[in-house]
Amino acid sequence: MELRFLRTLVVCAAGLGVLATPVAAGSESGNFMVRVQGTVVNPDSSANVFLGGAQIPNADAEVDTEVLPTLTLTYFLNKNLALELFCCFAKLEAEGKGAINGTDLGDFWVFPPALTLQYHFDNFGGFKPYVGAGVQYIHFFSEGRSDLGGAKIDLDDAVGFTLQAGVDVSLGDGWYLNADVKKTWIETDASWRGTGITADVDIDPWIFSLGVGYRFNLEDVFGARSAPVALK
Repeated sequence: MELRFLRTLVVCAAGLGVLATPVAAGSESGNFMVRVQGTVVNPDSSANVFLGGAQIPNADAEVDTEVLPTLTLTYFLNKNLALELFCCFAKLEAEGKGAINGTDLGDFWVFPPALTLQYHFDNFGGFKPYVGAGVQYIHFFSEGRSDLGGAKIDLDDAVGFTLQAGVDVSLGDGWYLNADVKKTWIETDASWRGTGITADVDIDPWIFSLGVGYRFNLEDVFGARSAPVALK
């Protein structure tokens, strides 16, 4: 997992470097920012587990914590308001707790894009904090087999509510250091085919990110018929 993380981070960093050219000159007031981050996804998970529709007393489940590379694309509507798209791919594992402690419930891949509307504070010089709120969608795929008779875990796609806070610290010429935290409240239904076992799962991840960003004007990349208008 560490090797895959490093390879992906190098590719993302290389892509960020391509933007850092005279064609996409960095701008402190640019209308677009790309960030490459290292991210910890820490699910605050819990579950109610059922057999044949009857809840199994004291049965619980948790989803493991993962470290992975992530990417954000941020479009500034003006100097304070912005829309951010956050995304990544991750492979997670679920394990039983309580009455089913230690049971391998299966692994699965997730595609969890989050879209937030942000407010950026602009009265702290090169220190630029922001807050945001939005939604996160999780698509589950490539589910693996479990200890429950070898049955594969099956998870329904889900949508949840996300809150966010972070800060960009200017390094000059459009470059920034970034720290960001998100909290999502999201739940899904899980089942294991042929076993009669189902679960209502709260994933509710904390998402902690550190990274580097580059801010510029989109017009410098795609070309513009006139000079870009400064954000107001």
